[in-house]
Amino acid sequence: YCLILLIFVSVCGTAPLNGRIVGGEDAPPGYWPWQVSVQIFGEHFCGGSLINKEWVMSAAHCFSGSSPSGWTVSLGLQSLQGENPNKVSRNVVKIILHPNYDSVTNNNDIALLRLSSPVRFTDYIRPVCLAASGSVFNNGTDNWVTGWGAVKEGGDPGVGVSVFMCSVVHWFMCKQLLIFLPISGLTLPSNAARSGGASCGKQTVQRLIKQGCVWVQSGIVSFGSGCARPNLAGVYSRVSRYQSWIKSHIRSNRPGFVQFISSGLDSDNPQVSLNMNGKNIHIQLSDCLDLTDYESCFTSTGR
Repeated sequence: YCLILLIFVSVCGTAPLNGRIVGGEDAPPGYWPWQVSVQIFGEHFCGGSLINKEWVMSAAHCFSGSSPSGWTVSLGLQSLQGENPNKVSRNVVKIILHPNYDSVTNNNDIALLRLSSPVRFTDYIRPVCLAASGSVFNNGTDNWVTGWGAVKEGGDPGVGVSVFMCSVVHWFMCKQLLIFLPISGLTLPSNAARSGGASCGKQTVQRLIKQGCVWVQSGIVSFGSGCARPNLAGVYSRVSRYQSWIKSHIRSNRPGFVQFISSGLDSDNPQVSLNMNGKNIHIQLSDCLDLTDYESCFTSTGR
């Protein structure tokens, strides 16, 4: 099965140095070879994902406009500080923000960055696969969240790549956790209620799932309430909704898209319970509509 899938998706989503993952710790070199530092005038500003030899995917909220002046990306990094023997840098020559990005609601919070020249794939620099249209993430689906995330509200980005594990739960929970924030079907809410292991500020992180033997990016961090606050969620742009838009701008050497087949529980699980601030909330999921439009993510281990 893995061999067939690898032939289909080529090199995307494969990480030869990715062994046993320890949640909440800095990842060793090469664990997440698609992880990118997006920098402005040489300073880290946001994260991103390499999706082919010439393109990086990031969040639209990182950019005030579409001018590439001053923007660069660094790949193959182990750390934002110190020695990085596998580092490769490129200038950004084009920034494409989704035309329907809304900075108020954060809908369509996705951007594409074209690099000044192609990069060579190594064990430390490889593209991630992207969740294809029609992907479904049922309750209980395991996810990994990676990025240069700050570990406390108002803090600096983590020096290394932070890793958290989480599981998909139903969207209705997230509507309770983010009751005052706008959430649409274009987003994937993610909750840090268990451990406080949430992403912070503009330190863009990726939400990953594993399909067979390849890693697939299902979300890009968009917004949330503060940083690592108990019982509050972060929200991710749903990558699978943007396959057509991405392919319309990348016409050659297109990224690898993989339709994710969820191994989680049925999305119409009859009832779940959530404890928020000492109050038990029981949710009858069969009463909810559009069960596949939203997912939440409970992190199990944080920093």
